[in-house]
Amino acid sequence: MITLGALNDINGIRHAFFTRTGGVSTGIYGSLNCGLGSGDSPAAVAENRARAAARLERPAESLVTCHQVHSATCVVVEEPWAPGKGPQADAMVTRVPGVVLGILTADCAPVLLADPGAGVVGAAHAGWKGAKGGVLEATVARMRDLGARIERIVAAVGPCIAQRSYEVGPEFPEPFLEEGARNADFFAPARRPGHHLFDLGGYVAQRLANAGVEVVQRCPNDTVAEEERFFSYRRACLRGETDYGRGLSAILLQD
Repeated sequence: MITLGALNDINGIRHAFFTRTGGVSTGIYGSLNCGLGSGDSPAAVAENRARAAARLERPAESLVTCHQVHSATCVVVEEPWAPGKGPQADAMVTRVPGVVLGILTADCAPVLLADPGAGVVGAAHAGWKGAKGGVLEATVARMRDLGARIERIVAAVGPCIAQRSYEVGPEFPEPFLEEGARNADFFAPARRPGHHLFDLGGYVAQRLANAGVEVVQRCPNDTVAEEERFFSYRRACLRGETDYGRGLSAILLQD
């Protein structure tokens, strides 16, 4: 698993951006597929989730994930729910120690947040649609509702699709440029005429900064290019594969 210094330096917080290794799934799901919505064996997914929770020294039943739909919805978690029973949402916050907030991704950006002073943590699933729709701002707002202060919130952006791997069509930049001319910085010319390369991680980090988060650290990894380490929706599509595994990112307040 991968951790980032911005969160490692905080006492009482555990976090991890898990790679795809260390699980029991096989084939295209090999091996630490934690996605309940995938076509993988439910028993294998359950074992993988239990293994990931154990790495954080927590029981499997403490891990919660949502039914992610690329929305801007953020929910407050007061107690764990059963696997597969989570709400439709793309972000969670909690101030309950021991509850593990889990985000599932396969190219989208997982974002983990913490305010150590208030004892509040958050986790968000930020693809381009969710990020543009305001999921990061919603997460920060819900954290503040629980007592977090914006100047203390620290954010870590986990492994996601890198700009060099994220080709988009001619129509893609316009909605971003309508937000502000500076968003042109997140686009570079692609080899195909009229196409562009989009910097999702950079855009996510900028949205966090615009929301007032002063400390934002990013993983340098590319989920598309690093096949041995990460699942990738785009890579699966390029190969004509019918499904793909989901990687887990998680954060919790220690008891």
